[in-house]
Amino acid sequence: MYVTNTSLFYNNFMSAYSLNKFIEELIKSDDIIIIDELVDYNLEITEIVDRLSKSNDYNKAILFKNTGTNFPLLINAFGSDERMAKALQTNSLECLKDKVSEIISLYTNKPENVRQKVGMFFDLAKIRKWIPRRTTRKGECQEKVFETVDIQLLPILKCWPFDGGRFITLPCVHTVCPENGTLNIGMYRMQVFDSTTVGMHWHKHKTGARHFNEYKKLGLKMPVSVTLGGDPVYTFVATAPMPENINEYLLAGFLRNKPVKMVKCITNDIWVPEDVDIVIEGYVDTSEDLIIEGPFGDHTGFYSLTDLYPKMHITAITHRKGAIYPATVVGVPPMEDAYIAKATEKIFTPLIKFALAPEVADLHMPIWGVAHNLALVSIKKEYQGQAFKVAQTMWGAGQMMFNKTLLVFDESVDICNYSEVTETILKNLHSPSQILFSQGPIDILDHSTNVMGFGGKVCIDLTKDNTVQDGNEARVELLFHYIDSEKNIDSNKWSRETSEGKSQIVVVLEPELESLSNGLKTWYLLNNIDPQRDIEIRDKGSHFSIIIDGRKKRHNRRWPNVVTMDEETIFKVDKKWEQLTKLPFIKSPSLDVVKLVKTKGAETTL
Repeated sequence: MYVTNTSLFYNNFMSAYSLNKFIEELIKSDDIIIIDELVDYNLEITEIVDRLSKSNDYNKAILFKNTGTNFPLLINAFGSDERMAKALQTNSLECLKDKVSEIISLYTNKPENVRQKVGMFFDLAKIRKWIPRRTTRKGECQEKVFETVDIQLLPILKCWPFDGGRFITLPCVHTVCPENGTLNIGMYRMQVFDSTTVGMHWHKHKTGARHFNEYKKLGLKMPVSVTLGGDPVYTFVATAPMPENINEYLLAGFLRNKPVKMVKCITNDIWVPEDVDIVIEGYVDTSEDLIIEGPFGDHTGFYSLTDLYPKMHITAITHRKGAIYPATVVGVPPMEDAYIAKATEKIFTPLIKFALAPEVADLHMPIWGVAHNLALVSIKKEYQGQAFKVAQTMWGAGQMMFNKTLLVFDESVDICNYSEVTETILKNLHSPSQILFSQGPIDILDHSTNVMGFGGKVCIDLTKDNTVQDGNEARVELLFHYIDSEKNIDSNKWSRETSEGKSQIVVVLEPELESLSNGLKTWYLLNNIDPQRDIEIRDKGSHFSIIIDGRKKRHNRRWPNVVTMDEETIFKVDKKWEQLTKLPFIKSPSLDVVKLVKTKGAETTL
């Protein structure tokens, strides 16, 4: 849905906020590091970003002014709660939840008098302001046009040593449904193959892939336009799990309370925001064979391995004067993507309550769960089995279908307090009947399952059971055992050990994990398990053992390596760290996890 531009609406357009103004705000709040020295976009930028993003004291946005190209590079701009809030121009991420709840109330609260009815009318009229609007004027993003189409003139990163090449990591990919003309904006990494072709890494579950299949059935080429930069809200909405056939720029309009001003691309019929920094136009020839794409050091902290994807042919590259190239780096958490996910969590929790599960009090996806691997939910419990009802509802909704592990608590539990969460697990888990296993779609990037994109799920009901005698002591012990991957687990041994004592949750990891933080152990465990296959329950009646095997697995799929930087790059950055950053020395985070890397390359073996 669009509204045609008129002068009446011109001053309401969302052209007031840009990457430049965002950077100005970050400078004012001393939340950005500006590096003037030349830095190589092959690996070096990643290593600098990885150190700063994982630092407690110096986690700031970074502007690389000298990239060896005509474009400065902004990265880690969304890498904290505070910067994410600045990007969305709100006081805090929690305010986003309140804002969405307020809008929902317009539809759910019945006005009781004339005054309330009039107020409701004007509130609903505001929604029209959110609808994107088209203009025939030339956009800022079209001020400059590349004379020769060459995507390699941009400072595109090679992020990690075993990446298949250079990748555009923060693109807003615009595609249009050929049947109804609905615009979709998604974020899919793009591997550079040569000056005029790039890969389109849209998974089979994504709207971009569905559009591709529809064009293929019609025997048509598929127009694609990719934008970079502009108002930071554009980047956020491209990652948001919006329902199909709803324009993501409607969400942008809602967050800004202003419409997005759209312009038509110069070589295809796709409309994009007029104030973005860079536009890459082109098409995908659906008659062409798919091309090998990857590997890529992904947000799971493991490499996603090579697979077949379409390629995009670039027909034009335009940009505004003074354009900035935005990028991100993903890998072993915590990194920038975790904070984008947190903002999404705040916005969509009220929608989940409204549309799916009204008993949901709160939703939290810990950083170590890399979004889809772990979700914590608190509910207003009214009856037995309600936790399982919530789980099955959420597993059937949008991108929550990719969730692998769901823990459900009473609303009195602060699910953002991990000490309280752990204490509640050990106190409230008293029977294997509180554990529900299921199967369903799994994120394509999940390497643990026997079949790509399909595997086990688990829900654990940790709400208080009024039929069970309450107590202050933990009913369950949490134990870690460190055993080489090639050795078998003697689950009978641990079952026998519990015969005179408490029930136990036994987590099995490789010996290399023993010295790592609990956060990194959790990250590794959740990535490596298929719950239905790797969680074994030994029920002895009076007690039980739950054995979770979080080690590498022998199955028919390839197993990816953990993402780490190479020694040469670490050494180069070590030598010029203080010269580049003007900050105290920070060691490479890769040194903490390199012990998990057993073989050279993106793919590993046991």
